[in-house]
Amino acid sequence: MSLQNLVGISLETVEPNAQQVRSLLAAADRNIADAHLTGLSEENQFDAAYKAIMQLAMLGLIANGYRPLTSKPGHHQTAIQTLALTVQWPSQKIWPLDALRKQRNLTDYSGDLVTQAAVDSCLTNAMALRGHVHAWLLAQRPDWLA
Repeated sequence: MSLQNLVGISLETVEPNAQQVRSLLAAADRNIADAHLTGLSEENQFDAAYKAIMQLAMLGLIANGYRPLTSKPGHHQTAIQTLALTVQWPSQKIWPLDALRKQRNLTDYSGDLVTQAAVDSCLTNAMALRGHVHAWLLAQRPDWLA
């Protein structure tokens, strides 16, 4: 699979945008910081950490000249599952992120409670992805971090 193969199915092409990449990285940083706030409920901590994961996944797509077709279902899944192609996130680390996506859907659409273990997993994965994305940007587009 290539990103180009997904154009028209689940992705569209866009101009890579350094400012948007920086904005998404900053937003992910804010959400990771929010997920650390102990005064928040587990649900809100989880939401903040998950939002950071999605912002980092979107950053990868934007940096490569793509974005999900949000008019079609599954754009969160597409963004997560393309991380191996966009920022070379190891394939074996995608499945835990996809499990977190499913947990988020259960929480949002069924009202399921979020456990502290789920919060910890989501936050750990968000921070690991953030570090990886930053390293990828340093290697691929250091000028975009200025």
